[in-house]
This record gives sequence, C-alpha cells and structure tokens, in this order.
Amino acid sequence: MPEVRVKICGLRSPADVRAVAEAGAAYAGFVFFPKSPRHVTLDQARALALAAPPGLAKVALTVDADDATLDAIVAAVPLDILQLHGHETPARVAELRARHGLPVMKAMGVAEPADLAAITDMSLVADQILIDAKPPRGADLPGGNGLAFDWRLLVGRTWLRPWMLAGGLTPDNVAQAVRLTGARQVDVSSGVESASGVKDPARIAAFVAAAQGDAEAPPRLR
Repeated sequence: MPEVRVKICGLRSPADVRAVAEAGAAYAGFVFFPKSPRHVTLDQARALALAAPPGLAKVALTVDADDATLDAIVAAVPLDILQLHGHETPARVAELRARHGLPVMKAMGVAEPADLAAITDMSLVADQILIDAKPPRGADLPGGNGLAFDWRLLVGRTWLRPWMLAGGLTPDNVAQAVRLTGARQVDVSSGVESASGVKDPARIAAFVAAAQGDAEAPPRLR
C-alpha cells in the first residue's frame, strides 16, 4: 500500500520544523492569517522555510488574500505550494496559479453530501484539494478548529486531482480515518498541539506514525 503523506500545518518555530522533518511528514504548513494563533510574519516564515530540509514541501496557507499580500509572501518566502483556505472561486485559483507559477492546494469545507459537487468543479483547476470540515457559522477561523465531519461521505469517491483529508484528525483517530476514506494524504494542526498554536513533538511523531500504519508507533496519547 502506498505511504500516506502527512501535512503538519501551523508551524511557528525552528523546533516545529525539525519535529515535522524528523517524524517523516511530507509537508510543512505556515499560516498567514492574523486571526489565527498560528499566524506567522513574513520574516518568521522565511526563516522557517529556509530551515526546512530538502524534500519537505513548504506550504503557505492564506484566507481570501489579495494580490499584494500574496505577492509579498511569494517574494519573501521560498515556497512549494500555495494553500487557499478562503472563498476563492475556480477562476481565482486559476488566476493565482498563472500569476505565481506555483501549485495551488484549495481547501473545501464539507458538512453534507451536497458540498461534494463543489469539489468536483474545483478539481478542474486546483493542483490538489484539501477536504476539511466546514467551520461553524460565525467562526473566526476557516480551519484549524479541531472539528471532524462524517468521513463516510468520502467512501469510494475519486477526483481528478490528489486530495488530502483534514478536520479533527488526531494521533488517536487518523488511522481509522485513513482506513475508512482511503485517503493517501492527511493534514493536521490543532490535533498535534499541547495548547492552542503550540506544537507538541511527541504528538507530531505519533500522528505521522499512526497515519502511515507504523506497527512500532509510539503509544497513543490521551
């Protein structure tokens, strides 16, 4: 069975980057959204990206960012992927792919079967799709809320582009989520934290091991 690729999002320190790399994750995510406890400045993100070892894909998460903001991020931070976590349309996704010459991962919120149609449309233009739990009405954050959705909605589903499962994943449930949905990629942020915005190296290691079905995984954390 192919290895499950793991994205750890919301990194804020060199220690976070080291923990993610040592655990064997494939993606390191940096959040550019001031309302988030995981927000980083351009200077912070540049230092973190430069500290990432070769092979660890560096992802910039933005929420309905304008051109000037995205231009500044791309100019300052060596990136591999743009992650759009707002209300960006397929046309906006296509525009940004052309403007920056970077692959685009588009986050799509899911709460019910009707939400899946939009994923099909977005997969025509995005390079990857991140399928997340739809945030509660009035929530400040579009993701990173630690909420799951009914994973059974994804059973047997395929799309034109690679997709990644997110939303409420933890070291305790990620293996079950992978088995149920067939996801080959998973994303986590709050599920590997000891406090809001504070990554826990032990939980990161446990999450990656569990996602990849490692029989020698560290004990489950409670």
